[in-house]
Amino acid sequence: MESGIRSGGLAPGVTLPAVRALATELAVSPATVAKAYQELRQRGLVVTAGRHGTRVRPRPPVATRRAALMPAPLPGARNLSAGQPDSRLLPPLGPHLAALATELGPPGGYAITAVLPELAAAARERLAADGVPAEEITVTGGALDGIERLLAAHLRPGDAVAVEDPGWANLLDLLAALGLRVIGVPVDDDGPTEPGVRAALTAGARALIVTSRAQNPTGAAVSADRAAALRTLLAGRADLLLIEDDHAAELARVPLHPLAGATPAWAFVRSVSKPYGPDLRLAVLAGDEATVARVAGRARVGAGWVSTVLQRLVLALWHDPGTADLVRRAGESYERRRDGLVDALAARGLAAHGRTGINVWVPVPDETVVVTALRDAGWSVAPGALNRIAAAPGVRITVSPLDEADLAPLAEAVARAVRPVGPAPFTA
Repeated sequence: MESGIRSGGLAPGVTLPAVRALATELAVSPATVAKAYQELRQRGLVVTAGRHGTRVRPRPPVATRRAALMPAPLPGARNLSAGQPDSRLLPPLGPHLAALATELGPPGGYAITAVLPELAAAARERLAADGVPAEEITVTGGALDGIERLLAAHLRPGDAVAVEDPGWANLLDLLAALGLRVIGVPVDDDGPTEPGVRAALTAGARALIVTSRAQNPTGAAVSADRAAALRTLLAGRADLLLIEDDHAAELARVPLHPLAGATPAWAFVRSVSKPYGPDLRLAVLAGDEATVARVAGRARVGAGWVSTVLQRLVLALWHDPGTADLVRRAGESYERRRDGLVDALAARGLAAHGRTGINVWVPVPDETVVVTALRDAGWSVAPGALNRIAAAPGVRITVSPLDEADLAPLAEAVARAVRPVGPAPFTA
C-alpha cells in the first residue's frame, strides 16, 4: 500500500478495501490486514473515517510521484484554494540580498551559535512589545518545523494533542505522521472555546496548540476576554505543553493577547513567511528555559542551525522602514478583501468567518457539491474536510488572489453553489 501511495496508484482520499474483503483476496487472516492498517494509521498514511472506511490521507507523509493534494483547477479558473499570501504584496528581497552580499565577505564556517545575537535582540524587542516574555529564544525552519520539534521534545507516539477544529490542515497531517492522537477543540471568532479546551484537558491532552491570530481556516483571533479565561483554566498545568502559533504576526492587524507563561512548559512561535514571503523558512521560538533548551539542543545535533544568511536577511527586513510600510499596507489590503467578501456573502444570506488573516471560512451543507459547483463556475476553493476533525462542513476561500472587483461575483457564485436553483416544482 505504501508503494501504491508513492506511485500514485493509491491516490489521496481513495477508500481502501474492507479488512475482511482484503484478507479474502490476499488469502491471509483478517488480523494480518488489521495489523497492517493499524501500522499505516500510526505512520499517518491512512485515516479511519468511521462508516466511510479507511482512506489514504489527503497528504500522506511519503514522497509521491505525482502531486494530488487537491483536484487541479480547471483551465482559466481562479485558484482560491492554496492559502498563499499575495505575491504582489510581498516586500522585494533583491536590494537586501545585494546589500548582504557586500557585507558578508567570504563564505563563513560552521555557526557558533544557533541564533545571531542581533536577531535575538531584535526578536526579543518585537515580542516584548506584544506582551510575550522572550528571555529564552531560538530559531527554527518555519512555524511547522518549530511545532514539530516542540512536540518531539515533550511527547511520545500515542499521546493526545488538543488542536482547533476546524484547524490547520498541515498541522493535522504532521500530528498523524508523528503518531499522536488528536483531540478537536471547537473554535469561534475569539479562538478556542473554553468548554472545548476544558473537555480536551479532561480527555487527557498532553499538549494544546492555539493560533493567536489569523487562524487557518476560520480567521479567528484570540480576544482579550478569551485569553483571560484560558489563562485561568490553564494556570499551573505542569502536565501540559502550551504552544502558540502567531504565523501572521504583523499582518493580523488586531492586538495580540498571548497565553505565554500560563503553563510551566510553553512556547510561542512566530514565523516570517506570511508577511515577508513563504520561501523565508524562519520562525522565532520563545518559551520557558527547559523547552527552548530542548528544541535548540536537538537542532544542534541534527540540522545544526538556521542559515545565518537567512537570519541576516530577516533582520534587514525588520529594520527597513520601507518594508514595514509595505507589510502594513498588505495587512490593510487583506482586511478590505476579507471583510468585503464576508459582507458580500452576508448580503446574500450566507454566514462566513474571517476576522483576521487571508482566509474566509464558509459553512456549507455539502462540501463536495459546493466545491464542484464553484469549480464549474470558474472558482477553485478548498474543501473543509482537509481541516476538520468533528466540525461541521465548510469551504475555505483564500482572498489573496482576489481583487475587490471580484468579491461580488464570487459571493454570488458561492450563494448559487450553496443554494442551487432546481427545476420548478411540478403542479397538476
